[in-house]
Amino acid sequence: MKIKSLSYLLFIPFLFFQCSNEKPKTILIYNATIMDGTGSDSYLGSVRIKDKLILEVGDLQKLKTDSIIDGNGLILSPGFIDSHSHHGSDTLRSKDAALSQGITTIIVGQDGFSEQPLNIFLDSITKTPWSINMGTYTGHNSIREQVMGNDFKRVATDSEIEEMASILEAEMKLGSLGLSTGLEYDSGIYSNSEEVIALAKVASRKGGRYISHMRNEDKYLEQSIDEIIRIGKEAKIPVQISHFKLARKGLWGQASGFLQKLDSARTEGIDITADIYPYEYWQSTMTVLFPDRDFNNRATAEYALTELTTPEGMIIGRFDAKPEYENMTLDKIAELRKEDVITTYLVLIEMSQAHPSESIIAKSMDLEDIVTILNWSYTNLCSDGSPNGHPRGWGSFPRYLHMETGQSLETKINKMTLQVAKNLNIDSIGIIKKGFYADLVLFNPKTIKDNATFSEKTLRSDGINCVFVSGKIVYTNNAPTEVFPGRIIKKRS
Repeated sequence: MKIKSLSYLLFIPFLFFQCSNEKPKTILIYNATIMDGTGSDSYLGSVRIKDKLILEVGDLQKLKTDSIIDGNGLILSPGFIDSHSHHGSDTLRSKDAALSQGITTIIVGQDGFSEQPLNIFLDSITKTPWSINMGTYTGHNSIREQVMGNDFKRVATDSEIEEMASILEAEMKLGSLGLSTGLEYDSGIYSNSEEVIALAKVASRKGGRYISHMRNEDKYLEQSIDEIIRIGKEAKIPVQISHFKLARKGLWGQASGFLQKLDSARTEGIDITADIYPYEYWQSTMTVLFPDRDFNNRATAEYALTELTTPEGMIIGRFDAKPEYENMTLDKIAELRKEDVITTYLVLIEMSQAHPSESIIAKSMDLEDIVTILNWSYTNLCSDGSPNGHPRGWGSFPRYLHMETGQSLETKINKMTLQVAKNLNIDSIGIIKKGFYADLVLFNPKTIKDNATFSEKTLRSDGINCVFVSGKIVYTNNAPTEVFPGRIIKKRS
């Protein structure tokens, strides 16, 4: 029987729970409600782990070789996979913000930005592993800036594209999952479709994928979707829309129409998928709402503050130019400065040019659209989170489990595990199955809840009881165990 809502789940008292990092021959998690990641009905059963892998699943008898963990009927699922993460910036090896949500694998190198050079980055993690697993894309912006330097405000030449292609090909051999773009950011915003397609073809030949923060998510959303479909078609590569959103008020309520367009593309043979985070607020730069980079244009600013967000819905995150403005809304800053909100917005952008470290959190999405996109068959959950700035960095996965979407709990688990692995073309994770890695989460569906807010962004979620990576306990008793069994996730060879 599928669990349609947490409210229908019988209360299971958590009478005894003990996690230990001793080295037995095997570990048995018994008396757990297993949701295996496929979306199939849950069942009461046990999982036996040996070394890094799942050895057996089902109605298992205790063995003398087992170290025993009583699941007390709680949910045991595959570890959550974050297909779009910025948690790599966390200086803690435990990557606590991700781990405390039940995330066991993060995929970085997003929005066109990745660590360079990749071989040194991967070597550093091999020598000093994290508590969680990590895979990475190669960022278009990063290799573009490596080749073009400061002269990036133009379309790349053929020879520059060839040089970028050479870097991408080398990184694919190292295990990069493919190409990521951030076409709304410098320097990718100055590229054309032909440049991106040429690079996507390189990733395609090497068995990689393409993931994109598209060229626009609001004013030119329709054209941006046309572009990513074209890239998938011409490069013959699977494409994924990063943090899919309808971030323009005039588009609210139209999510189903956009999904029909994606379904039509899939019918034509284009493998297009998407990820999404469960918040109406995004986080980015102050300038992202100026697609034409006309930062002195009052009309553009007015459009941004009426159609794309609101002055009271724009929260200043980081602002090195004047830190006292941090955590204030734009309308409050305008009131403080005795200016209209348009003037204040343009002045803040001007101030930020001399002090580039800045970010904003802004409300632009409608909850109904978010739920509609979450219910699309080819969407998976992501956080787009980091350890600082937006509560999604600490709360996305528990928030999704707690929110009402009309989905069964089994379906939600699938959206965070096996569906993600399919969308990323990653094997051996995302399902509780013999021979797969023992990346697991034991959680209480009655108490699972995000606590991070816009004023207190780093509060841990409730309900995550124990997290395993490669069969090692990396989180329990509401804290990381400081054990570091994380693996580097690479594309299939």
